[in-house]
Amino acid sequence: MLDALEAGPTTLAQLVAATGLARPTVHRLALALVHHRLVSRDIQGRFVLGSRLVELASAAGEDRLIASAGPVLMQLRDATGESAQIFRRQGDWRVCVASAERPIGLRDTIPVGTQLSMKAGSAAQVLLAWEDHDRLLEGLQSARFTPTVLAGVRRRGWGQSLGEREPGVASVSAPVRGPSGRVIAAVSISGPIERLTRQPGRLHAEVVCNAARVLTEALRKNND
Repeated sequence: MLDALEAGPTTLAQLVAATGLARPTVHRLALALVHHRLVSRDIQGRFVLGSRLVELASAAGEDRLIASAGPVLMQLRDATGESAQIFRRQGDWRVCVASAERPIGLRDTIPVGTQLSMKAGSAAQVLLAWEDHDRLLEGLQSARFTPTVLAGVRRRGWGQSLGEREPGVASVSAPVRGPSGRVIAAVSISGPIERLTRQPGRLHAEVVCNAARVLTEALRKNND
């Protein structure tokens, strides 16, 4: 059940579908997890991962993704000349959990901790593209991108955006997968369209995807 909640807010029906357990069993287990703060509920009544997991993760040591991120993001920044970030989805937002800024010149600055919309930008596309059908439909409501765009992200293995999140800003993102194969984060570069051009993926998709693969492999090794 906790694995099913990793991607974001989940209804009871979605938990039943994800686990294959009987509805009464899922309901009973979910309430027990809520009691122990391993699970909580959002304002819409959906189940989400609880605060106790943050406490346990802190006790277990530094976050594995963030621990692996620094050198990878610096290499990505240096290879592309653009600011590089890692985003995770938290509910209806995507949060920057690591970044390497372009040191000089015009740049897209996204400090660690920044919350951005899940409705625009290549990182949002990547974080949504591999969700199950119900979450996909929910995420597409009022989004700046279309189902066709997300189908292209899944087919290529990367996403790009031109002025979706902010006028004049382009970005390229690729998925980082956890040991289970689930997409848990997006690694991105972003900068002015004048530099990245109107086809930023043509310029930078390969190196962004390579960075995502390095992070995915680091998480797999750390889990062994």
